[in-house]
Amino acid sequence: MDRQKLRALVFEKTGIKVDCDDPIFALVALNEAVLADTVERQVALLDAAAQELARQARGAAAGAPAAPLAPAGDAPPLAVASQAAAPFAPRDWRLLGGAAAVAAFSALLVLAGQAWLAKPPVIPAPAVTALALTPQQSAAIEQGDKLARAVQKLDPKSRALVQAEMQKP
Repeated sequence: MDRQKLRALVFEKTGIKVDCDDPIFALVALNEAVLADTVERQVALLDAAAQELARQARGAAAGAPAAPLAPAGDAPPLAVASQAAAPFAPRDWRLLGGAAAVAAFSALLVLAGQAWLAKPPVIPAPAVTALALTPQQSAAIEQGDKLARAVQKLDPKSRALVQAEMQKP
C-alpha cells in the first residue's frame, strides 16, 4: 500500500488533503487485510471445488461411481460442491419469495391507487337552453324578413344597388 498514491488519489477525486498519519489509512489497512483473507478463502473453496470436479470427471470417464473424497481442510469437497451448486439456502429462497410477493403487492397497490385517484372527474355537459326573444328582437326579425321579400320584388338593377348598399358598413 503506497500512502502517497492514496493521498494523491483522494485529493484528485475529492479535493481533500489527507495526511499520511491520518486514521483513515488504518481503515485502508484493515480493508486490505479483510479482503486478503476473503480472497484466500475463496481461492481455497474454488481449488477444492475444481479438485472435486476433476475427480468426478475422471470417475465418469472410467465408468466408476463417484465416491466422496476424504475431508481436506475445513469442509469436505462434497460440501464445497453442494455450496457451489445451491447458492441460496431454503430460508433464503423463502425470504426472496416473500420479498417478491411484497414488491408485487406494493406495485399493484400503487397502480390501483393511481387508477382510482387519477381519473378525471366526470363533468356533465352543460345544457344549452334557448332564451326567449325580446319584443324588440322579434320586431327586428319581422322587419328584416319584410325587407328581404321587398328586395326580391325589385328589378335587377335596383336590387343590385340595394345589396351593394347593405354590404357597406
